[in-house]
Amino acid sequence: MREDPIVPAPATIDVDGWVCPMPLRDSPNIVMGHGGGGAMSGELIEHLFLPAFGPAADAGLGDSAVVTVGDTRLAFSTDSFVVKPRTFPGGSLGELAVNGTVNDLAMAGARPLVLSTAFILEEGTALSEIAAVAQAIGTAASAAGVTLVTGDTKVVDAGHGDGIFVNTTGIGIIDGDVDIRPQRARPGDIVLINGDIGVHGIAVMSCREGLEFGTTVLSDTAPLNGLVAAMLNSGADVHTLRDPTRGGVAATLNEIARAAGIGVSLDETALPVPAAVRDACGLLGLDPMYVANEGKLIAFVAPEDADRVLEAMRAHPLGAHAAVIGVCVEEHPGMVVARTALGGTRVVDLPAGEQLPRIC
Repeated sequence: MREDPIVPAPATIDVDGWVCPMPLRDSPNIVMGHGGGGAMSGELIEHLFLPAFGPAADAGLGDSAVVTVGDTRLAFSTDSFVVKPRTFPGGSLGELAVNGTVNDLAMAGARPLVLSTAFILEEGTALSEIAAVAQAIGTAASAAGVTLVTGDTKVVDAGHGDGIFVNTTGIGIIDGDVDIRPQRARPGDIVLINGDIGVHGIAVMSCREGLEFGTTVLSDTAPLNGLVAAMLNSGADVHTLRDPTRGGVAATLNEIARAAGIGVSLDETALPVPAAVRDACGLLGLDPMYVANEGKLIAFVAPEDADRVLEAMRAHPLGAHAAVIGVCVEEHPGMVVARTALGGTRVVDLPAGEQLPRIC
């Protein structure tokens, strides 16, 4: 006798239970802040996606998932890219589509190997524009040492897209006993960054809005897997790596602090903020700590390994201006507190939404 299939109970979406720092909790629709990588993004995942996915979800919530196949550990990541405009000083949509996913894999300590590429194209988009994006993807993949192995193309009606959206998914191998994740950050760890912050967000905003700052700010988009390999080859035990993209340094440090249950004491004067970025942020009313980066990483390492890792970073072209920016502490767990130039302190909170939308 044929049995009726088991139908799962509908997911319960508790919108009333959301705790939102902005007066948007009663909105029945998506707003731009939900895609900003801040508190609103987290609430969307926690209160809508995870309940809807039910037991099928493995809620590791990292930029890369680590899965074990036989005796091999793999890092697996996917990302979609909707940057506007598609070309900006120092980079383009195609480069971001490769570098963003390569970097997510590298932040798990993996050697990126292969990528998929999926295109969502709007009817009427010039083939020359699509070719330029595709060529940039191929060039960036070769530079990062990854192979493009599969993909997909969809076309939507004119007026129902924005020209070209790209999704990339990547797989990498994690070697040996490498164990890099936010939960390994612990009190005493030294916090490092590999260079200037805020340049990507300002580069995109400058050409999007036609702003001039007296000098051209170039995006820092770059594949960070070579830099990470140099750090690991130093022999140091790197506890945590993250690339501070959407939400900038502030969002990344907050996410790590909350995941590990530790506090972060940040030296605001040690943050490498270029003069052009500082001036632009002052003009636009932005905080450089919340502005996106595409070629930066934040590392948490044990104090006895900090000098060794810093030396390895500075010996690599993408880490020449690496700096110590803070330390992990037992106090104020889950919070980031910055020491200011005036000798005071301020709480650096998780951003609610996004200062600069569609920057990746």
